[in-house]
Amino acid sequence: MKRSMTAVVLAAALALAACGRDAGGDQEDARPVGEGKAKGEITVWAMGAEGEKLGAFAQAFSKDNPDAKVTVTAVPWDAAHQKIASAIAAKQTPDVSMIGTTWMGEFAKTGALDPTPTLFDKGDYFSGAWDTTVVGGTSYAVPWYVETRAIYYRTDLAQKAGLSKPPQTWDELKAMAKAMQQQGGAQWGFNLQPGSTGAWQSFLPFAWSNGAEIVKDGKFTLDTPELVEAMTYWQSFFTEKLSPNDLPKEGALEAGFVGGSIASFISGPWHAGIIDEQGGKGKFAVAPMPTKKTATSFIGGSNLAVFKDAKNRDGAWKFVQWLSRPEVQVQWFQAVKDLPAVQQAWQDQSLSGDPILGVFGKQLQDAKAPPAVPTWEQVAAALDAELEKVAKAGESPAAAAKAAQEKAAQIGTGA
Repeated sequence: MKRSMTAVVLAAALALAACGRDAGGDQEDARPVGEGKAKGEITVWAMGAEGEKLGAFAQAFSKDNPDAKVTVTAVPWDAAHQKIASAIAAKQTPDVSMIGTTWMGEFAKTGALDPTPTLFDKGDYFSGAWDTTVVGGTSYAVPWYVETRAIYYRTDLAQKAGLSKPPQTWDELKAMAKAMQQQGGAQWGFNLQPGSTGAWQSFLPFAWSNGAEIVKDGKFTLDTPELVEAMTYWQSFFTEKLSPNDLPKEGALEAGFVGGSIASFISGPWHAGIIDEQGGKGKFAVAPMPTKKTATSFIGGSNLAVFKDAKNRDGAWKFVQWLSRPEVQVQWFQAVKDLPAVQQAWQDQSLSGDPILGVFGKQLQDAKAPPAVPTWEQVAAALDAELEKVAKAGESPAAAAKAAQEKAAQIGTGA
């Protein structure tokens, strides 16, 4: 995606926004939603598989609301950010759109998002997911679906290495990686992403688990002792030759795991199906992130936001409310495999009864997202670059954290 053009368009949107939150981040009051069934056309932008399947899925909503029509526009993920930013600048937004969790800060800052009305109860959702919707004390969206990260490991290699249970602490994770390499026969005990885009998603869980805060009192705090200690632990997997320090070619991670050369790795729920398809079914298990001070993981997914320029605001929020029903969340999971953001949906046997998904459901109870600030993607890129130096060039974690902090301080939170 062309980030330079996006930045220009988003800057224009910021200039045009006259009715959003003020720079101090004061809470913004939400307007009520009218009673009764939805009426009129409800325009929706959705990305990826969601954009392809939501239109047909929404026909059930139209049956319950016969005077309403949901029109879904499928938007490619690589064009979505710029398309939303351009629509905000031109005041030509749809009624409702998917918003990636890491985009919430910058789009809320434009003043274009409608505050979440009180008909939604944040207690219905995983707390980490709800937190992604909150910017400056105000919620501007509703979590639609979620994902988190856990540890995939080869049970046969663990058994061969004499391990009878998954790791529960940092020390046990390191010991498991060594044992599966030395006694289990794997070339690599634990595969970590050594920098490049998105490396922060597998590193920050260690920082959070060690008590690190990414933003405190409105400022980035990337060079704290807690974060440096976590980065030192993360680096040790590379220096001790437990993890390769190069990015695998497409498909190599899965092939290595199924073939037994890679004993374990961190990823999300989507990987279970991929591994099954490639011949690994029955050879692996999934464990929650290990504990240091906590056992916190990363939470991602997507939110649903309604725009202030929506032509059918009430209908849009009623559609979002319908998508948040526990039974509808389960039906959407069964159709698309998106994990429900509504906790009650996890009582369904299709989720709670699955040994792999059950682990991810448990992990979602202790999962965090990066701070919802407009500049997070820029700061994340700076952190990724430093992580790559730590993994590949042996840069000291203290120096890397200091460099990341200096860049983050220059960028600022954009608040």
